Amino acid sequence: MNGKEALEKIVGSQNVLDSLPVLEAYSGDLSFVPRIKPRCVVKPENAQEVQKIVQWANETLTPLVPVSSGSPHFRGDSVPGVGGAVIVDLNRMKRIVRIDPRNRVALIEPGVTYTQLQPELAKAGLIAYLPLSPRSTKSVIGSMLEREPITMPAHHWDASDPLLCAEIVFGTGDILRGGEAAGPDPIEKQWELGKAQMTPMGLGQFNEHRLISGAQGTIGIVTWSTLKCRYLAKLSRTFLVPAQNIEPLIDLSYQLLRIRLGDHLFILNGLNLACLLAGNAAEIEALKKGFPEWVLIVSFEGTGEMPEEKVQYQEADFQDIARFCNVKPATALPGAPEGAVTSWLSSPSAEPYWKLRHKGGCHDIFFLTTLDKTPDFLAAVSALQYPPGDVGVYIQPIVQGTSCHCEFNLFADPLKPAEVENARWMVHEGSRKLAKMGAYFSRPYGDWVDFAFDGSAEAVVMQRKVKKIFDPKGILNPAKLRF
Repeated sequence: MNGKEALEKIVGSQNVLDSLPVLEAYSGDLSFVPRIKPRCVVKPENAQEVQKIVQWANETLTPLVPVSSGSPHFRGDSVPGVGGAVIVDLNRMKRIVRIDPRNRVALIEPGVTYTQLQPELAKAGLIAYLPLSPRSTKSVIGSMLEREPITMPAHHWDASDPLLCAEIVFGTGDILRGGEAAGPDPIEKQWELGKAQMTPMGLGQFNEHRLISGAQGTIGIVTWSTLKCRYLAKLSRTFLVPAQNIEPLIDLSYQLLRIRLGDHLFILNGLNLACLLAGNAAEIEALKKGFPEWVLIVSFEGTGEMPEEKVQYQEADFQDIARFCNVKPATALPGAPEGAVTSWLSSPSAEPYWKLRHKGGCHDIFFLTTLDKTPDFLAAVSALQYPPGDVGVYIQPIVQGTSCHCEFNLFADPLKPAEVENARWMVHEGSRKLAKMGAYFSRPYGDWVDFAFDGSAEAVVMQRKVKKIFDPKGILNPAKLRF
């Protein structure tokens, strides 16, 4: 029995695809990772089929590349790193298994997108924690595993939030339910006992969710996960704080984070704000001309028995702090009417995806640092002489403001080779310069892995030991990370 026949026996012939157009679609993405054509694409329907695929791959030493989000892809992690790989597309696994309003937890499969999840949560009076306006095809589990930052730092307690428990098929072919979900009872019996799979720490001191977080599918394949949700706000008040220099907004952010005041909280430059509000390139050009250089966005969400009173007292405290920081909040800006920002704070991006509206292409540089150091990185990127009108900036405090996600969006027209090559140089060489300044590339996609662990040989040794334990034959997404 050849490989295709074996896979067809597991998932059915209609779910093993090897036509040339399909293989071409999976052989590359919008990143600068080299294109490599996969052997075929297999689409399992449940955890048992995923386990059988992994067991077959171990027997035949076939590389597997797990994919959960729909196109377009941007980071190269879903592109095969070696020839002969099989893409494991989890898009068919899109059940929302359970929503628990009392404990604010949802259990979902990897094919579930934010577009699918948010309406179902709303029926239960809940809403998911989102990264900044994710694309409509983005897998919720994929986003959590990649540690994409949520826009509510005061609610962010751990780098892996809002990921909770998960069912994992490791590279060995073994299935493990992590955290509180580990059992010993089946999941359904746990529900009867009142458990909600909320606690990710489990099995003694073994926090298995940390193995798969940020691992780019090199350790295991998640077949379901629980995620922390929040109550749907009964009303929301959003403020935009404009500034020509970023330092006052950093000061204001620290003041708000220190006392955990506010819900959504992040900083954008004028270009990124225009991209999020406008629908096409012409509208973006018109909007950004009237926008300030920097805007801090903060919201106050009214929940519970007295939502109006909650928003009122928080707004009053916020206005006092803003006066102390010498900034003037507004509920609207020219081109950004009141309510325009609130509408996309807790929903996926409308089409076209906001990062593709300005030029049709976008390449990101993102890393972890602290808020006080971001002006140095802004100056460094400016010195690299990428056209300033094509650089979007997004600064997101994380984990109660103890650190921040700093992101530069390099917009480039894919039909203009000079622009693409300039973006390529920035992603490859510009990132190295930022790393030497102290930028921590905690999610090292592509060739960022070449310098992400410089000066930390012990971490690389430990990663390889972990890989050897959970994927001894190296079948899961080989040639990624330092494995």
